Amino acid sequence: MSQAIESTGVLTEVSIESVLLDADLFVKYASAEKAFKLLHDSLERSPRSIALREKLRDICIKQKNLNEAARQCLALVSLYIGREEFDLAYDRLQEAKLLDPRVSVAPGLEAIRRARRPDFAVNRDKSPQKVRTDVTFAGHLGYVSIFDAVQVIESAKMTGLLVIKSDLHLANVSFNDGKIVDAECNGHNGHVAFREIIEISSGTFEFTISDNEFPVILNVVTNTNFLLDILTELDNERAEQQGLRDVGREM
Repeated sequence: MSQAIESTGVLTEVSIESVLLDADLFVKYASAEKAFKLLHDSLERSPRSIALREKLRDICIKQKNLNEAARQCLALVSLYIGREEFDLAYDRLQEAKLLDPRVSVAPGLEAIRRARRPDFAVNRDKSPQKVRTDVTFAGHLGYVSIFDAVQVIESAKMTGLLVIKSDLHLANVSFNDGKIVDAECNGHNGHVAFREIIEISSGTFEFTISDNEFPVILNVVTNTNFLLDILTELDNERAEQQGLRDVGREM
């Protein structure tokens, strides 16, 4: 393998292409370990190379090295944010959670939200949003509510991640056998996050099945009761703020 290295020690575009080609050849001839080492060593010289990290991520997934694949996904999130490719950043963040359910995506969600500059969102184009078709279940929240989406997942007893995207929110809800077990939204998680999620009424959602169960953060008996309890909490709080409830009489 020949690599044209810059005086700084960083790989040039030509040498990166050479590394990618050699990695493919190693994999083709059943030497995935050599491909992994080659890419890992190359990333030490060019840690901001998206092409190298994407190739390493792909090889790790195929070799069932899911923890390393998840780490590469998280590294790619930062790189894509830097290039303002927010959809790709969010896809890799979602993938990291699916590969390793222990991963907390809250920091990544907050980083993407800040980078999107939501204070300018009110002036953004409001044309119909594109809904992905390469996932298990997807739709537009203008037509299918969070409540309806949760019911579909519960009825099918699916394990996976429900991702919600809107102008002002980036969120996800984890399910084990159709039951809600965690939620993350704009840097919050658990109960607080779901209080924000349940009020999202615009944007899109995507559900992807996971082979692994997620850690249980929310102990939910039934999804319907959980959703109704949160809606009741929110309604009561609004009523108190508007002076419509006499809290003293309820005690």
